[in-house]
Amino acid sequence: MAGTLILVRHGQSEWNLKNLFTGWKNPDLTEQGIAEAQSAGKRLKAAGYKPTVFYTSALKRAQHTLDLILDELGIVNLVISRDQALNERDYGDLAGLNKDDARAKWGEEQVLIWRRSYDVPPPGGESLKDTAARTLPYYDKQILPHVVAGETVLAAAHGNSLRSIVMSIEGLTPDEILKRELATGEPVIYRIGKSGKLKEKLAL
Repeated sequence: MAGTLILVRHGQSEWNLKNLFTGWKNPDLTEQGIAEAQSAGKRLKAAGYKPTVFYTSALKRAQHTLDLILDELGIVNLVISRDQALNERDYGDLAGLNKDDARAKWGEEQVLIWRRSYDVPPPGGESLKDTAARTLPYYDKQILPHVVAGETVLAAAHGNSLRSIVMSIEGLTPDEILKRELATGEPVIYRIGKSGKLKEKLAL
């Protein structure tokens, strides 16, 4: 029996709205972000999804997103696993800077390299490759076993930590995953077989 994995990037955060590099900084959701998370929960409920295992990062924008989805699903009295392995990519010296200010300081080309290369980290931060190096072992050890056992697992996290998981599940190359955008508050749903391999990607 295949299991189901539901991945949700957190709703819009206060720093998304301000166009700031966020990383491991800890802003909360905006009103739009709250609405996005609630909408995700409503849509999952309408489609009949009933997750039983729950994961999120150590950052409140992802935790708040998960809480709002669970409220919409009517799920209470549960255990949530929160771990920094699912945190957003650490942007190091860029964290807290407006993206336009960063381009003015380091140049547009350099900032683009930091944002859109697979293995070049910003100063003091992580590349996507570095993020995958902490996220994927956690996924393989903690999350995937529940999915292959046939359970429905819900994980609310961040654009880059979830990209790492998507890359692994879909067998994407570094170039392909760099072109994949994960919208805030938009569930990505997979059916995964006992082998741990993707059976199908589902639309919501």
